[in-house]
Amino acid sequence: MSLKKAILVIIIILLIDQISKFYIKTQFSLHHRIEVFDWFHILFVENDGMAWGTKLSDFITGISDRTAKLALTIFRIVAVIGIGYWLVNAVKKKGSKILIVAIALIFSGALGNIIDSVFYGIIFTDSYSQVATFLPEIGYDTVFHGRVVDMLHFPIWKGVLPSWIPFFGGDYFTFFEPVFNVADMAISTGIGMLIVFNKKAFHEHEEETIAQATTKENE
Repeated sequence: MSLKKAILVIIIILLIDQISKFYIKTQFSLHHRIEVFDWFHILFVENDGMAWGTKLSDFITGISDRTAKLALTIFRIVAVIGIGYWLVNAVKKKGSKILIVAIALIFSGALGNIIDSVFYGIIFTDSYSQVATFLPEIGYDTVFHGRVVDMLHFPIWKGVLPSWIPFFGGDYFTFFEPVFNVADMAISTGIGMLIVFNKKAFHEHEEETIAQATTKENE
């Protein structure tokens, strides 16, 4: 798979991700919900930290939320640079199509959430009890302190768990509780492809190289 095709995949995912976030941010107030189906809701929330809404300051004592947020954003930027290098290197080494597509999905998802973290604080007003304004004179926060926009919620099942289940028996439970976005889906899909198709992703090119070398020796 060529680098141009990988970049096309990245651009498509980024456009879908950012257009959906822009729409939600400029049409919904925070925590506004639309029930599309019983099992699928559009629910506007903002993630100020890592996955599932956790924060770096939850694990490191003595660090403020703002410092933790800045550190997390910088880490994301460094990580996406590394993923970009991995993608280019995989294309140069003629890696498998599965590997290149998976890396492109992970890269686009990571970059999509970085855009929120870096820029949304200065290009939007906050969404508390109001619909945000795009490109205000003063945004809701400074650069690198934006919050990630999430909106996809799949409460597939709700109910009280049977009492025989250890630890959680008798508790009210929702599956699937987390709210996420298109960028998160891209990252999860890319990682899932690498796990499920591990052998094809990482060994296909090695097998082709060995086969070519063997053929040359036999000639």
